Amino acid sequence: MKKQILITATIALAIATIGCRNNNSNTEAAAPETEEIAYADPTIVFENGKYYLTGTSAEDGFFMLESDDLETWKEVDNGLGGRILQLGNGTYGEHAFWAPQVYKENGKYYLTYSAQGKMCVAQCDSIDGLYRQTELRPIDDCEEMNIDTYLFRDDDGKYYMYHARYVMQGEAGGNTIQVAEYDFDNNRLVPGTLTLCAKVSEPWELTEDGKKFINRTLEGPTVIKLDGKYYLFYSANDYQSIDYSVGYATSDNPYGPWTRYEGNPIIHRSIVGENGAGHGDYFVGKDGRPYYVYHVHHNDSTIHPRMVRIAPLNMELDSVSGIYRISVDSDNIIVPKRIKSAE
Repeated sequence: MKKQILITATIALAIATIGCRNNNSNTEAAAPETEEIAYADPTIVFENGKYYLTGTSAEDGFFMLESDDLETWKEVDNGLGGRILQLGNGTYGEHAFWAPQVYKENGKYYLTYSAQGKMCVAQCDSIDGLYRQTELRPIDDCEEMNIDTYLFRDDDGKYYMYHARYVMQGEAGGNTIQVAEYDFDNNRLVPGTLTLCAKVSEPWELTEDGKKFINRTLEGPTVIKLDGKYYLFYSANDYQSIDYSVGYATSDNPYGPWTRYEGNPIIHRSIVGENGAGHGDYFVGKDGRPYYVYHVHHNDSTIHPRMVRIAPLNMELDSVSGIYRISVDSDNIIVPKRIKSAE
């Protein structure tokens, strides 16, 4: 009898163990399904202890994701399915919503972006809410296409709007990097301050592959200030080119003149291993390390949809020039994933 009881107990224990294993398997299977993030022209902001990511992501506006660690992302919980700007809901333009940037000033959040080839600024009380314009208009009345806005506030309190502006360059047209002082209170460029920062002039900015496309292109500016020096990050070659890439220039003045870094490009397919690597933004992580977020082509043969990458940056100060030599830590590039939305 004791033997029978022992055998029965052993069988019960085995069944329970198998059940636990099955439960563990079910738990593992229930882990959230993720996918790569299909945003172009991405930007990341660290705010309120979290990272927020947005970019060119829809024909009718913008969406936003959030993350604690730069690797796993989810839609912001704003009751709008992650949407932060909507065509027809307090916005100028009917198409081509491109390249947003989030900027915080006096407790309010601003979204600079382009719509229908014009620069716009919308605002919101929360970083992940629905941004709207107080007046449905662009900030510049010019006829030329102007896109890829980047708002920069200098130490003296002046604001500057860097952007890509289409101009004719000889027989070909294309984007140039330009800047104008920005009147924050009136949401306008200050007349008479528009200045050319850079146009295509170096071989890496117009490669043989880049020449297959009509336009000469410099775009996607980001400006930061380190130790009294201005750093202008920008992308070159048409975004469709496999040689789309990122370089930077430095200056002692927000208007320039700008001196290109002799080691350009700092992000290129030969460095990061993927085609079409460019147009992103600089940010500092909660670990204190600088990063550059950018997009790449979907794969070696397809451009769209473009995918997000995050590269840690190495910053080495040249003691003679006082300028940082910036390079990418290509061994630690992050391929961020988003949690798939429930169907």
